[in-house]
Amino acid sequence: MTPAQLADLIRTVLLDAVASGDVALAPDDVPEPRVERPRQREHGDWATNVAMQLAKKAGTNPRALAELLAARLSDADGVAAAEVAGPGFLNIRLEAGAAGELARTVVEAGAGYGRNDALAGHRINMEFVSANPTGPLHIGHTRWAALGDALVRLLRASGAEVVPEYYINDAGSQMDKFGASILARATGGEIPEGGYQGEYVTELARKVLDERPDLPELPHDEAVAVARELGYRLQMAEIEQTLADFNVHFDVWFSERELHDGGAVEGAVDRLRTQGHVYDDGGAVWLRTTDFSDDKDRVLVRADGSPTYFAADAAYYLSKKDRGFGEKIYLLGADHHGYVNRLKAIASCAGDDPESNIEILIGQLVSVAGARMSKRAGNIIELRDLIEWIGTDPVRYTLARFPADSPLALDGEKLREKNLDNPVYYVQYAYARTRNASRNAEEHGVPRDGFDPAALDHPADAELLGALGQFPETVAHAARLREPHRVARYLEQVAAAYHQWYGQTRISPRGEDPVDAGHTARLWLNDATSQVLTNGLDLLGVSAPERM
Repeated sequence: MTPAQLADLIRTVLLDAVASGDVALAPDDVPEPRVERPRQREHGDWATNVAMQLAKKAGTNPRALAELLAARLSDADGVAAAEVAGPGFLNIRLEAGAAGELARTVVEAGAGYGRNDALAGHRINMEFVSANPTGPLHIGHTRWAALGDALVRLLRASGAEVVPEYYINDAGSQMDKFGASILARATGGEIPEGGYQGEYVTELARKVLDERPDLPELPHDEAVAVARELGYRLQMAEIEQTLADFNVHFDVWFSERELHDGGAVEGAVDRLRTQGHVYDDGGAVWLRTTDFSDDKDRVLVRADGSPTYFAADAAYYLSKKDRGFGEKIYLLGADHHGYVNRLKAIASCAGDDPESNIEILIGQLVSVAGARMSKRAGNIIELRDLIEWIGTDPVRYTLARFPADSPLALDGEKLREKNLDNPVYYVQYAYARTRNASRNAEEHGVPRDGFDPAALDHPADAELLGALGQFPETVAHAARLREPHRVARYLEQVAAAYHQWYGQTRISPRGEDPVDAGHTARLWLNDATSQVLTNGLDLLGVSAPERM
């Protein structure tokens, strides 16, 4: 019996009590009860506070309602006991056979176990990373690369339709400086003021010259344009490859330049003007964002007629709206707090509800102890250097196991350690141990046929089953709260329960002992644990190694 099935059973019992007149509620007043593990395991397998929730509306006291429900639940199939505690908590103990059925449920569901419909019907555009294409990805982009991709996976697992999107800032003066910097390196000239330094610019210049050996002979403006376009293409290819190596994938790569070239920026100003929030002052065009809690109005078009970055932000938001995304999530770095109110103001000025149509998540800074600055990029730590030094799995898992709004310092050498003090190794080792146990069981002739869930009668069986049963709700809760760290911490709890269970029970017989129903049942429970661990690691974009 899964927690969801137990919740349905409690609701059915409540509805029957309403129908018989024993509980003075309307059927519509009966919610889906929430069940959770008691803090003290001796209190039972699961607990619910539904009697405390409904007693006042039912015109009775919580304990009396809980006792009525306990009497009815005790007679239900699969329930060994239902007892009242404190002011009206219901503690429920399942029969071993009912509890053990969860192992079958998990194994048969396979990769689908944990998937739920908590966010079904939501269509979400999620933008993250969006680094300028003028240099390599670095430590400043790493946190949102890991968390953003994990959040996409969580939202999809909870029924949402999600499109991850990378906004390419390929318009504006920085791109001209990028081209001029590459040209300078290609021709031995001086890097322009405010240009780009680092060995990677020299590398790009070398590749650009390979494609266009005539670059030094071109007129200066044409040469800058050629260097800019070729350098841009090469740099974006590297960014895409680095993200792929980090197990991060985008469905859409959206060009800012296309907004300008296609007239979307000018169109956005006109559309916002029809909403009544655009005005002209001092030769410039302004958006009255102070109507929506911004600290000052924002310029859309300067007095010289050139659009601002803010105008492109407005056009980009309208593009997402026009593409049918009712919800737009922006994942921004710690230095972007000032963007929160202005982006919400854009949503309001566009006729959207800033409380439901746009969500802005801010990630705090990450530092890495012991890391050397990139020789290639200058004074930054490149993401690809972290991948080569520490590895994708340790970096992704560690970033995922902490809330995004907390500053984080990583110890690179500790993350490389292969011991049980390293959380990612601890979880991956638990998975590898399940696979090794499964192989050993097969070698000892333990069959999978004839699974008897009632044979899972050891207290450690119940403990592990209870942990596995919480996975779907953990996934749904993490998706609703946008907090992938809840999955990482949950996996560590499952790994701990598995290691304890492994030491207290037997999957394979000892020596010449015969194979019995308990061995088969525990092979199923072992494989169920394996499935939960690999499903959870996949949500975090972390691999599940078969051997370690």
